[in-house]
Amino acid sequence: MQTSQKHHSAAGLHMLYPQVYCSPQFQAIDKNGFSDIQSKENFFTLESSTASGSLPSYDSPSVSITSGRSPFSPQGSQSCISDLHPSPENVYGSPLSGASSFAYDEADVKSKIRELEVSLLSGDTKVEEFSGFSPAAGKSWNWDELLALTPQLDLKEVLVEAARAVADGDFATAYGFLDVLEQMVSVSGSPIQRLGTYMAEGLRARLEGSGSNIYRALKCNEPTGRELMSYMGVLYEICPYWKFAYTTANTAILEAIAGETRVHIIDFQIAQGSQYLFLIQELGKRPGGPPLLRVTGVDDSQSTYARGGGLSLVGERLAKFAESCGVPFEFHDAVMSGCKVQREHLGVEPGFAVVVNFPYVLHHMPDESVSVENHRDRLLHLIKSLSPRLVTLVEQESNTNTSPFLSRFVETLDYYTAMFESIDAARPRDDKQRISAEQHCVARDIVNMIACEESERVERHEVLGKWRVRMMMAGFAGWPICTSAAFAASEMLKGYDKNYKLGGSEGALYLFWKRRPMATCSAWKPNPNQIE
Repeated sequence: MQTSQKHHSAAGLHMLYPQVYCSPQFQAIDKNGFSDIQSKENFFTLESSTASGSLPSYDSPSVSITSGRSPFSPQGSQSCISDLHPSPENVYGSPLSGASSFAYDEADVKSKIRELEVSLLSGDTKVEEFSGFSPAAGKSWNWDELLALTPQLDLKEVLVEAARAVADGDFATAYGFLDVLEQMVSVSGSPIQRLGTYMAEGLRARLEGSGSNIYRALKCNEPTGRELMSYMGVLYEICPYWKFAYTTANTAILEAIAGETRVHIIDFQIAQGSQYLFLIQELGKRPGGPPLLRVTGVDDSQSTYARGGGLSLVGERLAKFAESCGVPFEFHDAVMSGCKVQREHLGVEPGFAVVVNFPYVLHHMPDESVSVENHRDRLLHLIKSLSPRLVTLVEQESNTNTSPFLSRFVETLDYYTAMFESIDAARPRDDKQRISAEQHCVARDIVNMIACEESERVERHEVLGKWRVRMMMAGFAGWPICTSAAFAASEMLKGYDKNYKLGGSEGALYLFWKRRPMATCSAWKPNPNQIE
């Protein structure tokens, strides 16, 4: 295999992107906002093998990847996406206005999420697509013959058959397929060859160990914090996924806090604090003067390691920038995992308009399938108790949380194939920076999803339909992402490959790679009609 265990050593970027339910009506986004598009295409997903939907189709101008355009430039109309008025019976829908009302019944909502789980886990057409690659009944694999035929074999089918053998407990067959895969994958090959490298290592890790044993093996030759930041910076520049999160969330936040004199933003994935440079700059330009801005950053050991220091570095950087923009600023740190956060850790004080930002982080919180403590829902209820003006949620659209192993493997294969293709469009295949970025910032997430189970598996993505149910159960109602956010994201995408597209559905904003929805941004406010 043309890689080593080095490439699993760094904390993952945790922002990768996957399969989504497509509403019967999607809205394509152009420079002027949203326009309804009815597509004749049918789009089948893990959420519903019989659902039909449409995908946005619009042309993004092709602009050099080296464009110096700021990733955050909210402009355009302040109007919001038109309400699509989904039925309360549709678990994929959500109220699109803070004034919207619907009958909330927790038992009914729990029933709906169970029904959604059944829909997600049954009729998995993706797994069925690969069912033809198998020997005749009673015939064993001829490994010498397969090895001789590797140039003609379909790499995806070989990967799935290896995973099927692992799922069935047929270890001899699984190891046989891994030997075949070694001849087919490469860290400098095509997108599927590169992805195949890491997925094959995930299968091998699952066969040979679990949990802490795997991580001890994968953390050898760990890069320094400065090296990891360099790798993450490469992905940040060549892929728009984090910029999509920052741009859309910032624009929604600025609208929510218009006119407020004291603002408190709580960010559960503060990283370097880069998201707030633009926001601080915009607040400094506000007519009538800027508000007092307090930012609480939640941190963990992986972020600290990647940054090469504690949250104080983020606070100092933001405070210095805020001073240059004339914005009164305070920074509060919560040096802990989001699973451990309690109200007293957030530095909440009376008189502040509270905003909460969840950028690609909630899927790391264990839910009811992992622990009776259910930190995922506990955290949402905690945030609801703060009466926030707005909660922004950005997540990759994938179903890997409670899926059985084989379904999860195929979903991961499908999802990351699109992601690796999008990276491939930005850098040559022999580009050493691109290879290092994939090795150090992506591979470990993939291995975690394939090799680990229970509490040791931290990569647990959910589709937007399930996030909607969780948010409603916690007492929130959907709030439409404004067209100014869509416009800002559209402008940002001009610096990337034309295969990146935007779409809007039921108040949420979607980022696509070709026909594949990769990430969503949704906004939420406390539901005034729900009785606690």
